[in-house]
Amino acid sequence: MPTLRFLAPSVIISMANSNSGTDVQSEFKVVSILDTDLYKFTMQQAIFEYHPTAQAVYRFTHRDKHRQFSRACIEKFQESLNSFAEVQLTHDERAWLQDTCKYFKPAYLDYLQSYRFKPEQISVNFVPSSDDPDLGSVKIEARGTWLETVLWEVPLMSCLCEMYFRYAEQDWDYTGQEEQATHKATCLLEARCTFSEFGTRRRRSFATQDLVVKGIVNARDAHKWKDGFFGTSNVYFAMRYNLNVIGTIAHEWFMGIAALCDYKDAAGTALDLWSKLYGENLSVTLTDTFSTEVFYREFDNRRANQWKALRQDSGDPKVFAPRAKQMYEELGIDYTQKAIIFSDGLDFRKAKELNEQCQLLGFKCSFGIGTWLTNDFKKKSSGYTEQSKALNIVIKLGSIDGKECVKISDEITKNTGVPEVVAKVKETYQIPLS
Repeated sequence: MPTLRFLAPSVIISMANSNSGTDVQSEFKVVSILDTDLYKFTMQQAIFEYHPTAQAVYRFTHRDKHRQFSRACIEKFQESLNSFAEVQLTHDERAWLQDTCKYFKPAYLDYLQSYRFKPEQISVNFVPSSDDPDLGSVKIEARGTWLETVLWEVPLMSCLCEMYFRYAEQDWDYTGQEEQATHKATCLLEARCTFSEFGTRRRRSFATQDLVVKGIVNARDAHKWKDGFFGTSNVYFAMRYNLNVIGTIAHEWFMGIAALCDYKDAAGTALDLWSKLYGENLSVTLTDTFSTEVFYREFDNRRANQWKALRQDSGDPKVFAPRAKQMYEELGIDYTQKAIIFSDGLDFRKAKELNEQCQLLGFKCSFGIGTWLTNDFKKKSSGYTEQSKALNIVIKLGSIDGKECVKISDEITKNTGVPEVVAKVKETYQIPLS
């Protein structure tokens, strides 16, 4: 197996064919409505079916409290939102969705073809620091029907990342990014790690993800094990490079349904509504919206048989497979016929170790890898030895029909929501407050 080394990173600007650096003068433009993760569309169809008039608020969180945005970056980000209004599903894109994702109903595709982003739904407020008025934090909210605002989350995050690394932190360039992705993918394939590319939301730029996907495809084509690269969560790049498109369900589905049903049997209700719509087509579920242990209380024999795989996204990944094995055995289910998808902050070392653990247990597993692939850069000024740190940002569902939404993950730092509501939900689920 080759040694994983870090190559000098490279990038090309999204809208400019430049290999020399970050051309901050190039205009930002949204390439396609499909330039997002698949589960935004699968959830939008579920909302279309069950809660088309529900009102939603999405809120931005910057997890790195010591890192600031520049005023110029936020101004450019706000300006870029206008370009979203011009985007619509094309006839060719609809035909591809119909052929590739047969679980999308014609009525939903009609709606999606008529859909337009509404920039007026987004509020962006720069909050200057007391030390420097040109540096500070930012508050971002999306308000409107859940049906409409559900599509804003991923594009807003990827756009903000791109603006940040164009206008606030420019000490990086595009040298070698495709080659680095090829090398990483080769190492994963050599280690027999089945993986997918999950890097849209925190990518450094659209062009970076394009280079990364090309690099991974190069590695796959050159390797004897063609099935190791399973696909990408990005619908546009799946279509562009003829790849499997990967994704099912996100935390926000559980969060929204829980708020609407006052948290009574929330996970079970969310799972059953999903299964009613999609059957066995999209049966990979997250477990950690209100903690994995709470999820398992409602994941009874019927549901555990119905759902093909579990996705681990927070907490200690090394305890996940043994605990899942125990859960399936207690339900009398052959866990070797199920799978685990790991997707929390993965790199090669973590994936290799988890893959080896699952092999010993007899569990099928795969890996959804994001930031390590699409935002792994070094600073030019350091001679490409010091990391150019990626942003650690999220946009989560804040409320549905005026009811606050929360996420109580297996990692306490990932909890989101109004503190008093988080405390109330923890009490409801008998989760320790600390």
